[in-house]
Amino acid sequence: MESEHQPKLSPIRAFQVLHANNMEPEDTYTSLSEYHDYEPRLEFDDSELTQASGLAPLPPELLDISDDLLERSASDGTIEENFEEELGKAPEVYGEIANASLDDDAFSELAGTGLVEVVGDDEIGRRIIVVSACRLPSSKDLHPDKLLRYLMFTLDKYVEQDYSVVYFHYDLTSKNKPPLSWLWKAYKAFDRKYKKNLKALYLVHPTNFIRIVWQMLRPAISVKFGRKIMYVNYLHELQQHLNLDKLCIPKPVLEYDKLLLAKNPRAAEVARQQAEKVDAAPDVSDAKVVQNESLSPPITQQFGVSLQFIKENNTNMIDSIPPVVRQCVEFLSQPDALETEGLFRRSANISVIKELQRACNKGEPISFRNDPHNAAVLLKTFLRDLEEPLLTFDLHEEILKFQTWSNREKPRQVKILILERLPLDNYKLLKYIFQFLWKVQDRSCLNKMTSGNLAVVFGPNLSWPPNGYMSLQAISPINAFTDFLLENQKSIFII
Repeated sequence: MESEHQPKLSPIRAFQVLHANNMEPEDTYTSLSEYHDYEPRLEFDDSELTQASGLAPLPPELLDISDDLLERSASDGTIEENFEEELGKAPEVYGEIANASLDDDAFSELAGTGLVEVVGDDEIGRRIIVVSACRLPSSKDLHPDKLLRYLMFTLDKYVEQDYSVVYFHYDLTSKNKPPLSWLWKAYKAFDRKYKKNLKALYLVHPTNFIRIVWQMLRPAISVKFGRKIMYVNYLHELQQHLNLDKLCIPKPVLEYDKLLLAKNPRAAEVARQQAEKVDAAPDVSDAKVVQNESLSPPITQQFGVSLQFIKENNTNMIDSIPPVVRQCVEFLSQPDALETEGLFRRSANISVIKELQRACNKGEPISFRNDPHNAAVLLKTFLRDLEEPLLTFDLHEEILKFQTWSNREKPRQVKILILERLPLDNYKLLKYIFQFLWKVQDRSCLNKMTSGNLAVVFGPNLSWPPNGYMSLQAISPINAFTDFLLENQKSIFII
């Protein structure tokens, strides 16, 4: 029996003991969560898209920071708590937290902080969720359990499809840092439904604190989940995976990155060269860039241009339906494709999607390689890359008011927007897509894609503001509007 007077290990000594006992290869760890983390190897497994993160060393400038920054960023690598005692407090209430009934009003004060932002999709259709530590309120003003509930409430809207999380660690201080026991509670509360479709967790500007915590928790974390974690020391490294212009990066994070680059000339030179390379290569998927450089896209172009451009330049366009949309819909309308589980929720191989885009833009034949997920992602990509959203910028603010309308008003107001204010070409394409989506949800018993699930997937790809930045508060009304269109498509779209 352990003596009552046995001295407790200091945090650093405990970490050393843990590290010494942790020399076996990672695959030999016994996962405490292997039952709920088990995932069958599916034929559309996208493991090739996940890059091994490893434990890349911290650059010197992250280890040698001024006292002022140390105070603000909690990057000294120490932990104030006795982590053995904290981790021993295995939370038994996480199930209660996970099953709590919540709504938007419960988190109105958090929603306005920008702590969590949903910033659209990446190149292959995975939703991107950004969490910024610099916007985390003081622990005195925010109970850790409420923070956990808010994170779960936000993720609940997206975990049924593939998604990625970007976490900006800068400015996590002793004043706003949740207790260490909270991390363990969060890991247990985020059960398999959250972890299964998480494809990447980017930890930006990691510090010793993150790495020590990772070493402590690693024996209890499944190996498969661990492979999804990527350390990103500088923002230009994140640019290799995601478009930084879409991330709404907080100003303090941008300034901190500049400070780190100023302390590392080699990294600064890499960042400069990368920026020059990006500036020198015009993105044909962005019509604005093409226009600014006075370049005309080929007449066969279908991605990143307007519906009007496609109509004027594609002689094989039938009834205002772009050829790529018709090809995707016709392929996906086959019974085997239509009944594919997780259709439109799964991502695809990025190189395949890029290849299909290039072929479409050149007017070449395309092959979906008998994979419904390739066609599904390509259809979403086409909608997301339109010069103007299918529901137009003009209707965006009206759509955001959808949830304020009474049930009696909704049918009339929606018909006004769709039948009277939507351009004819947009209307025809929207009708074509929604008639197809009705077939998809009609097979939801097999493909698991209900009208609500389809609304979550398609809503942000049908409407967004002119500045391109979608706030978290805007997601809900847009999804609800999309769901209403789908549920009532027979009465809204006139034959």
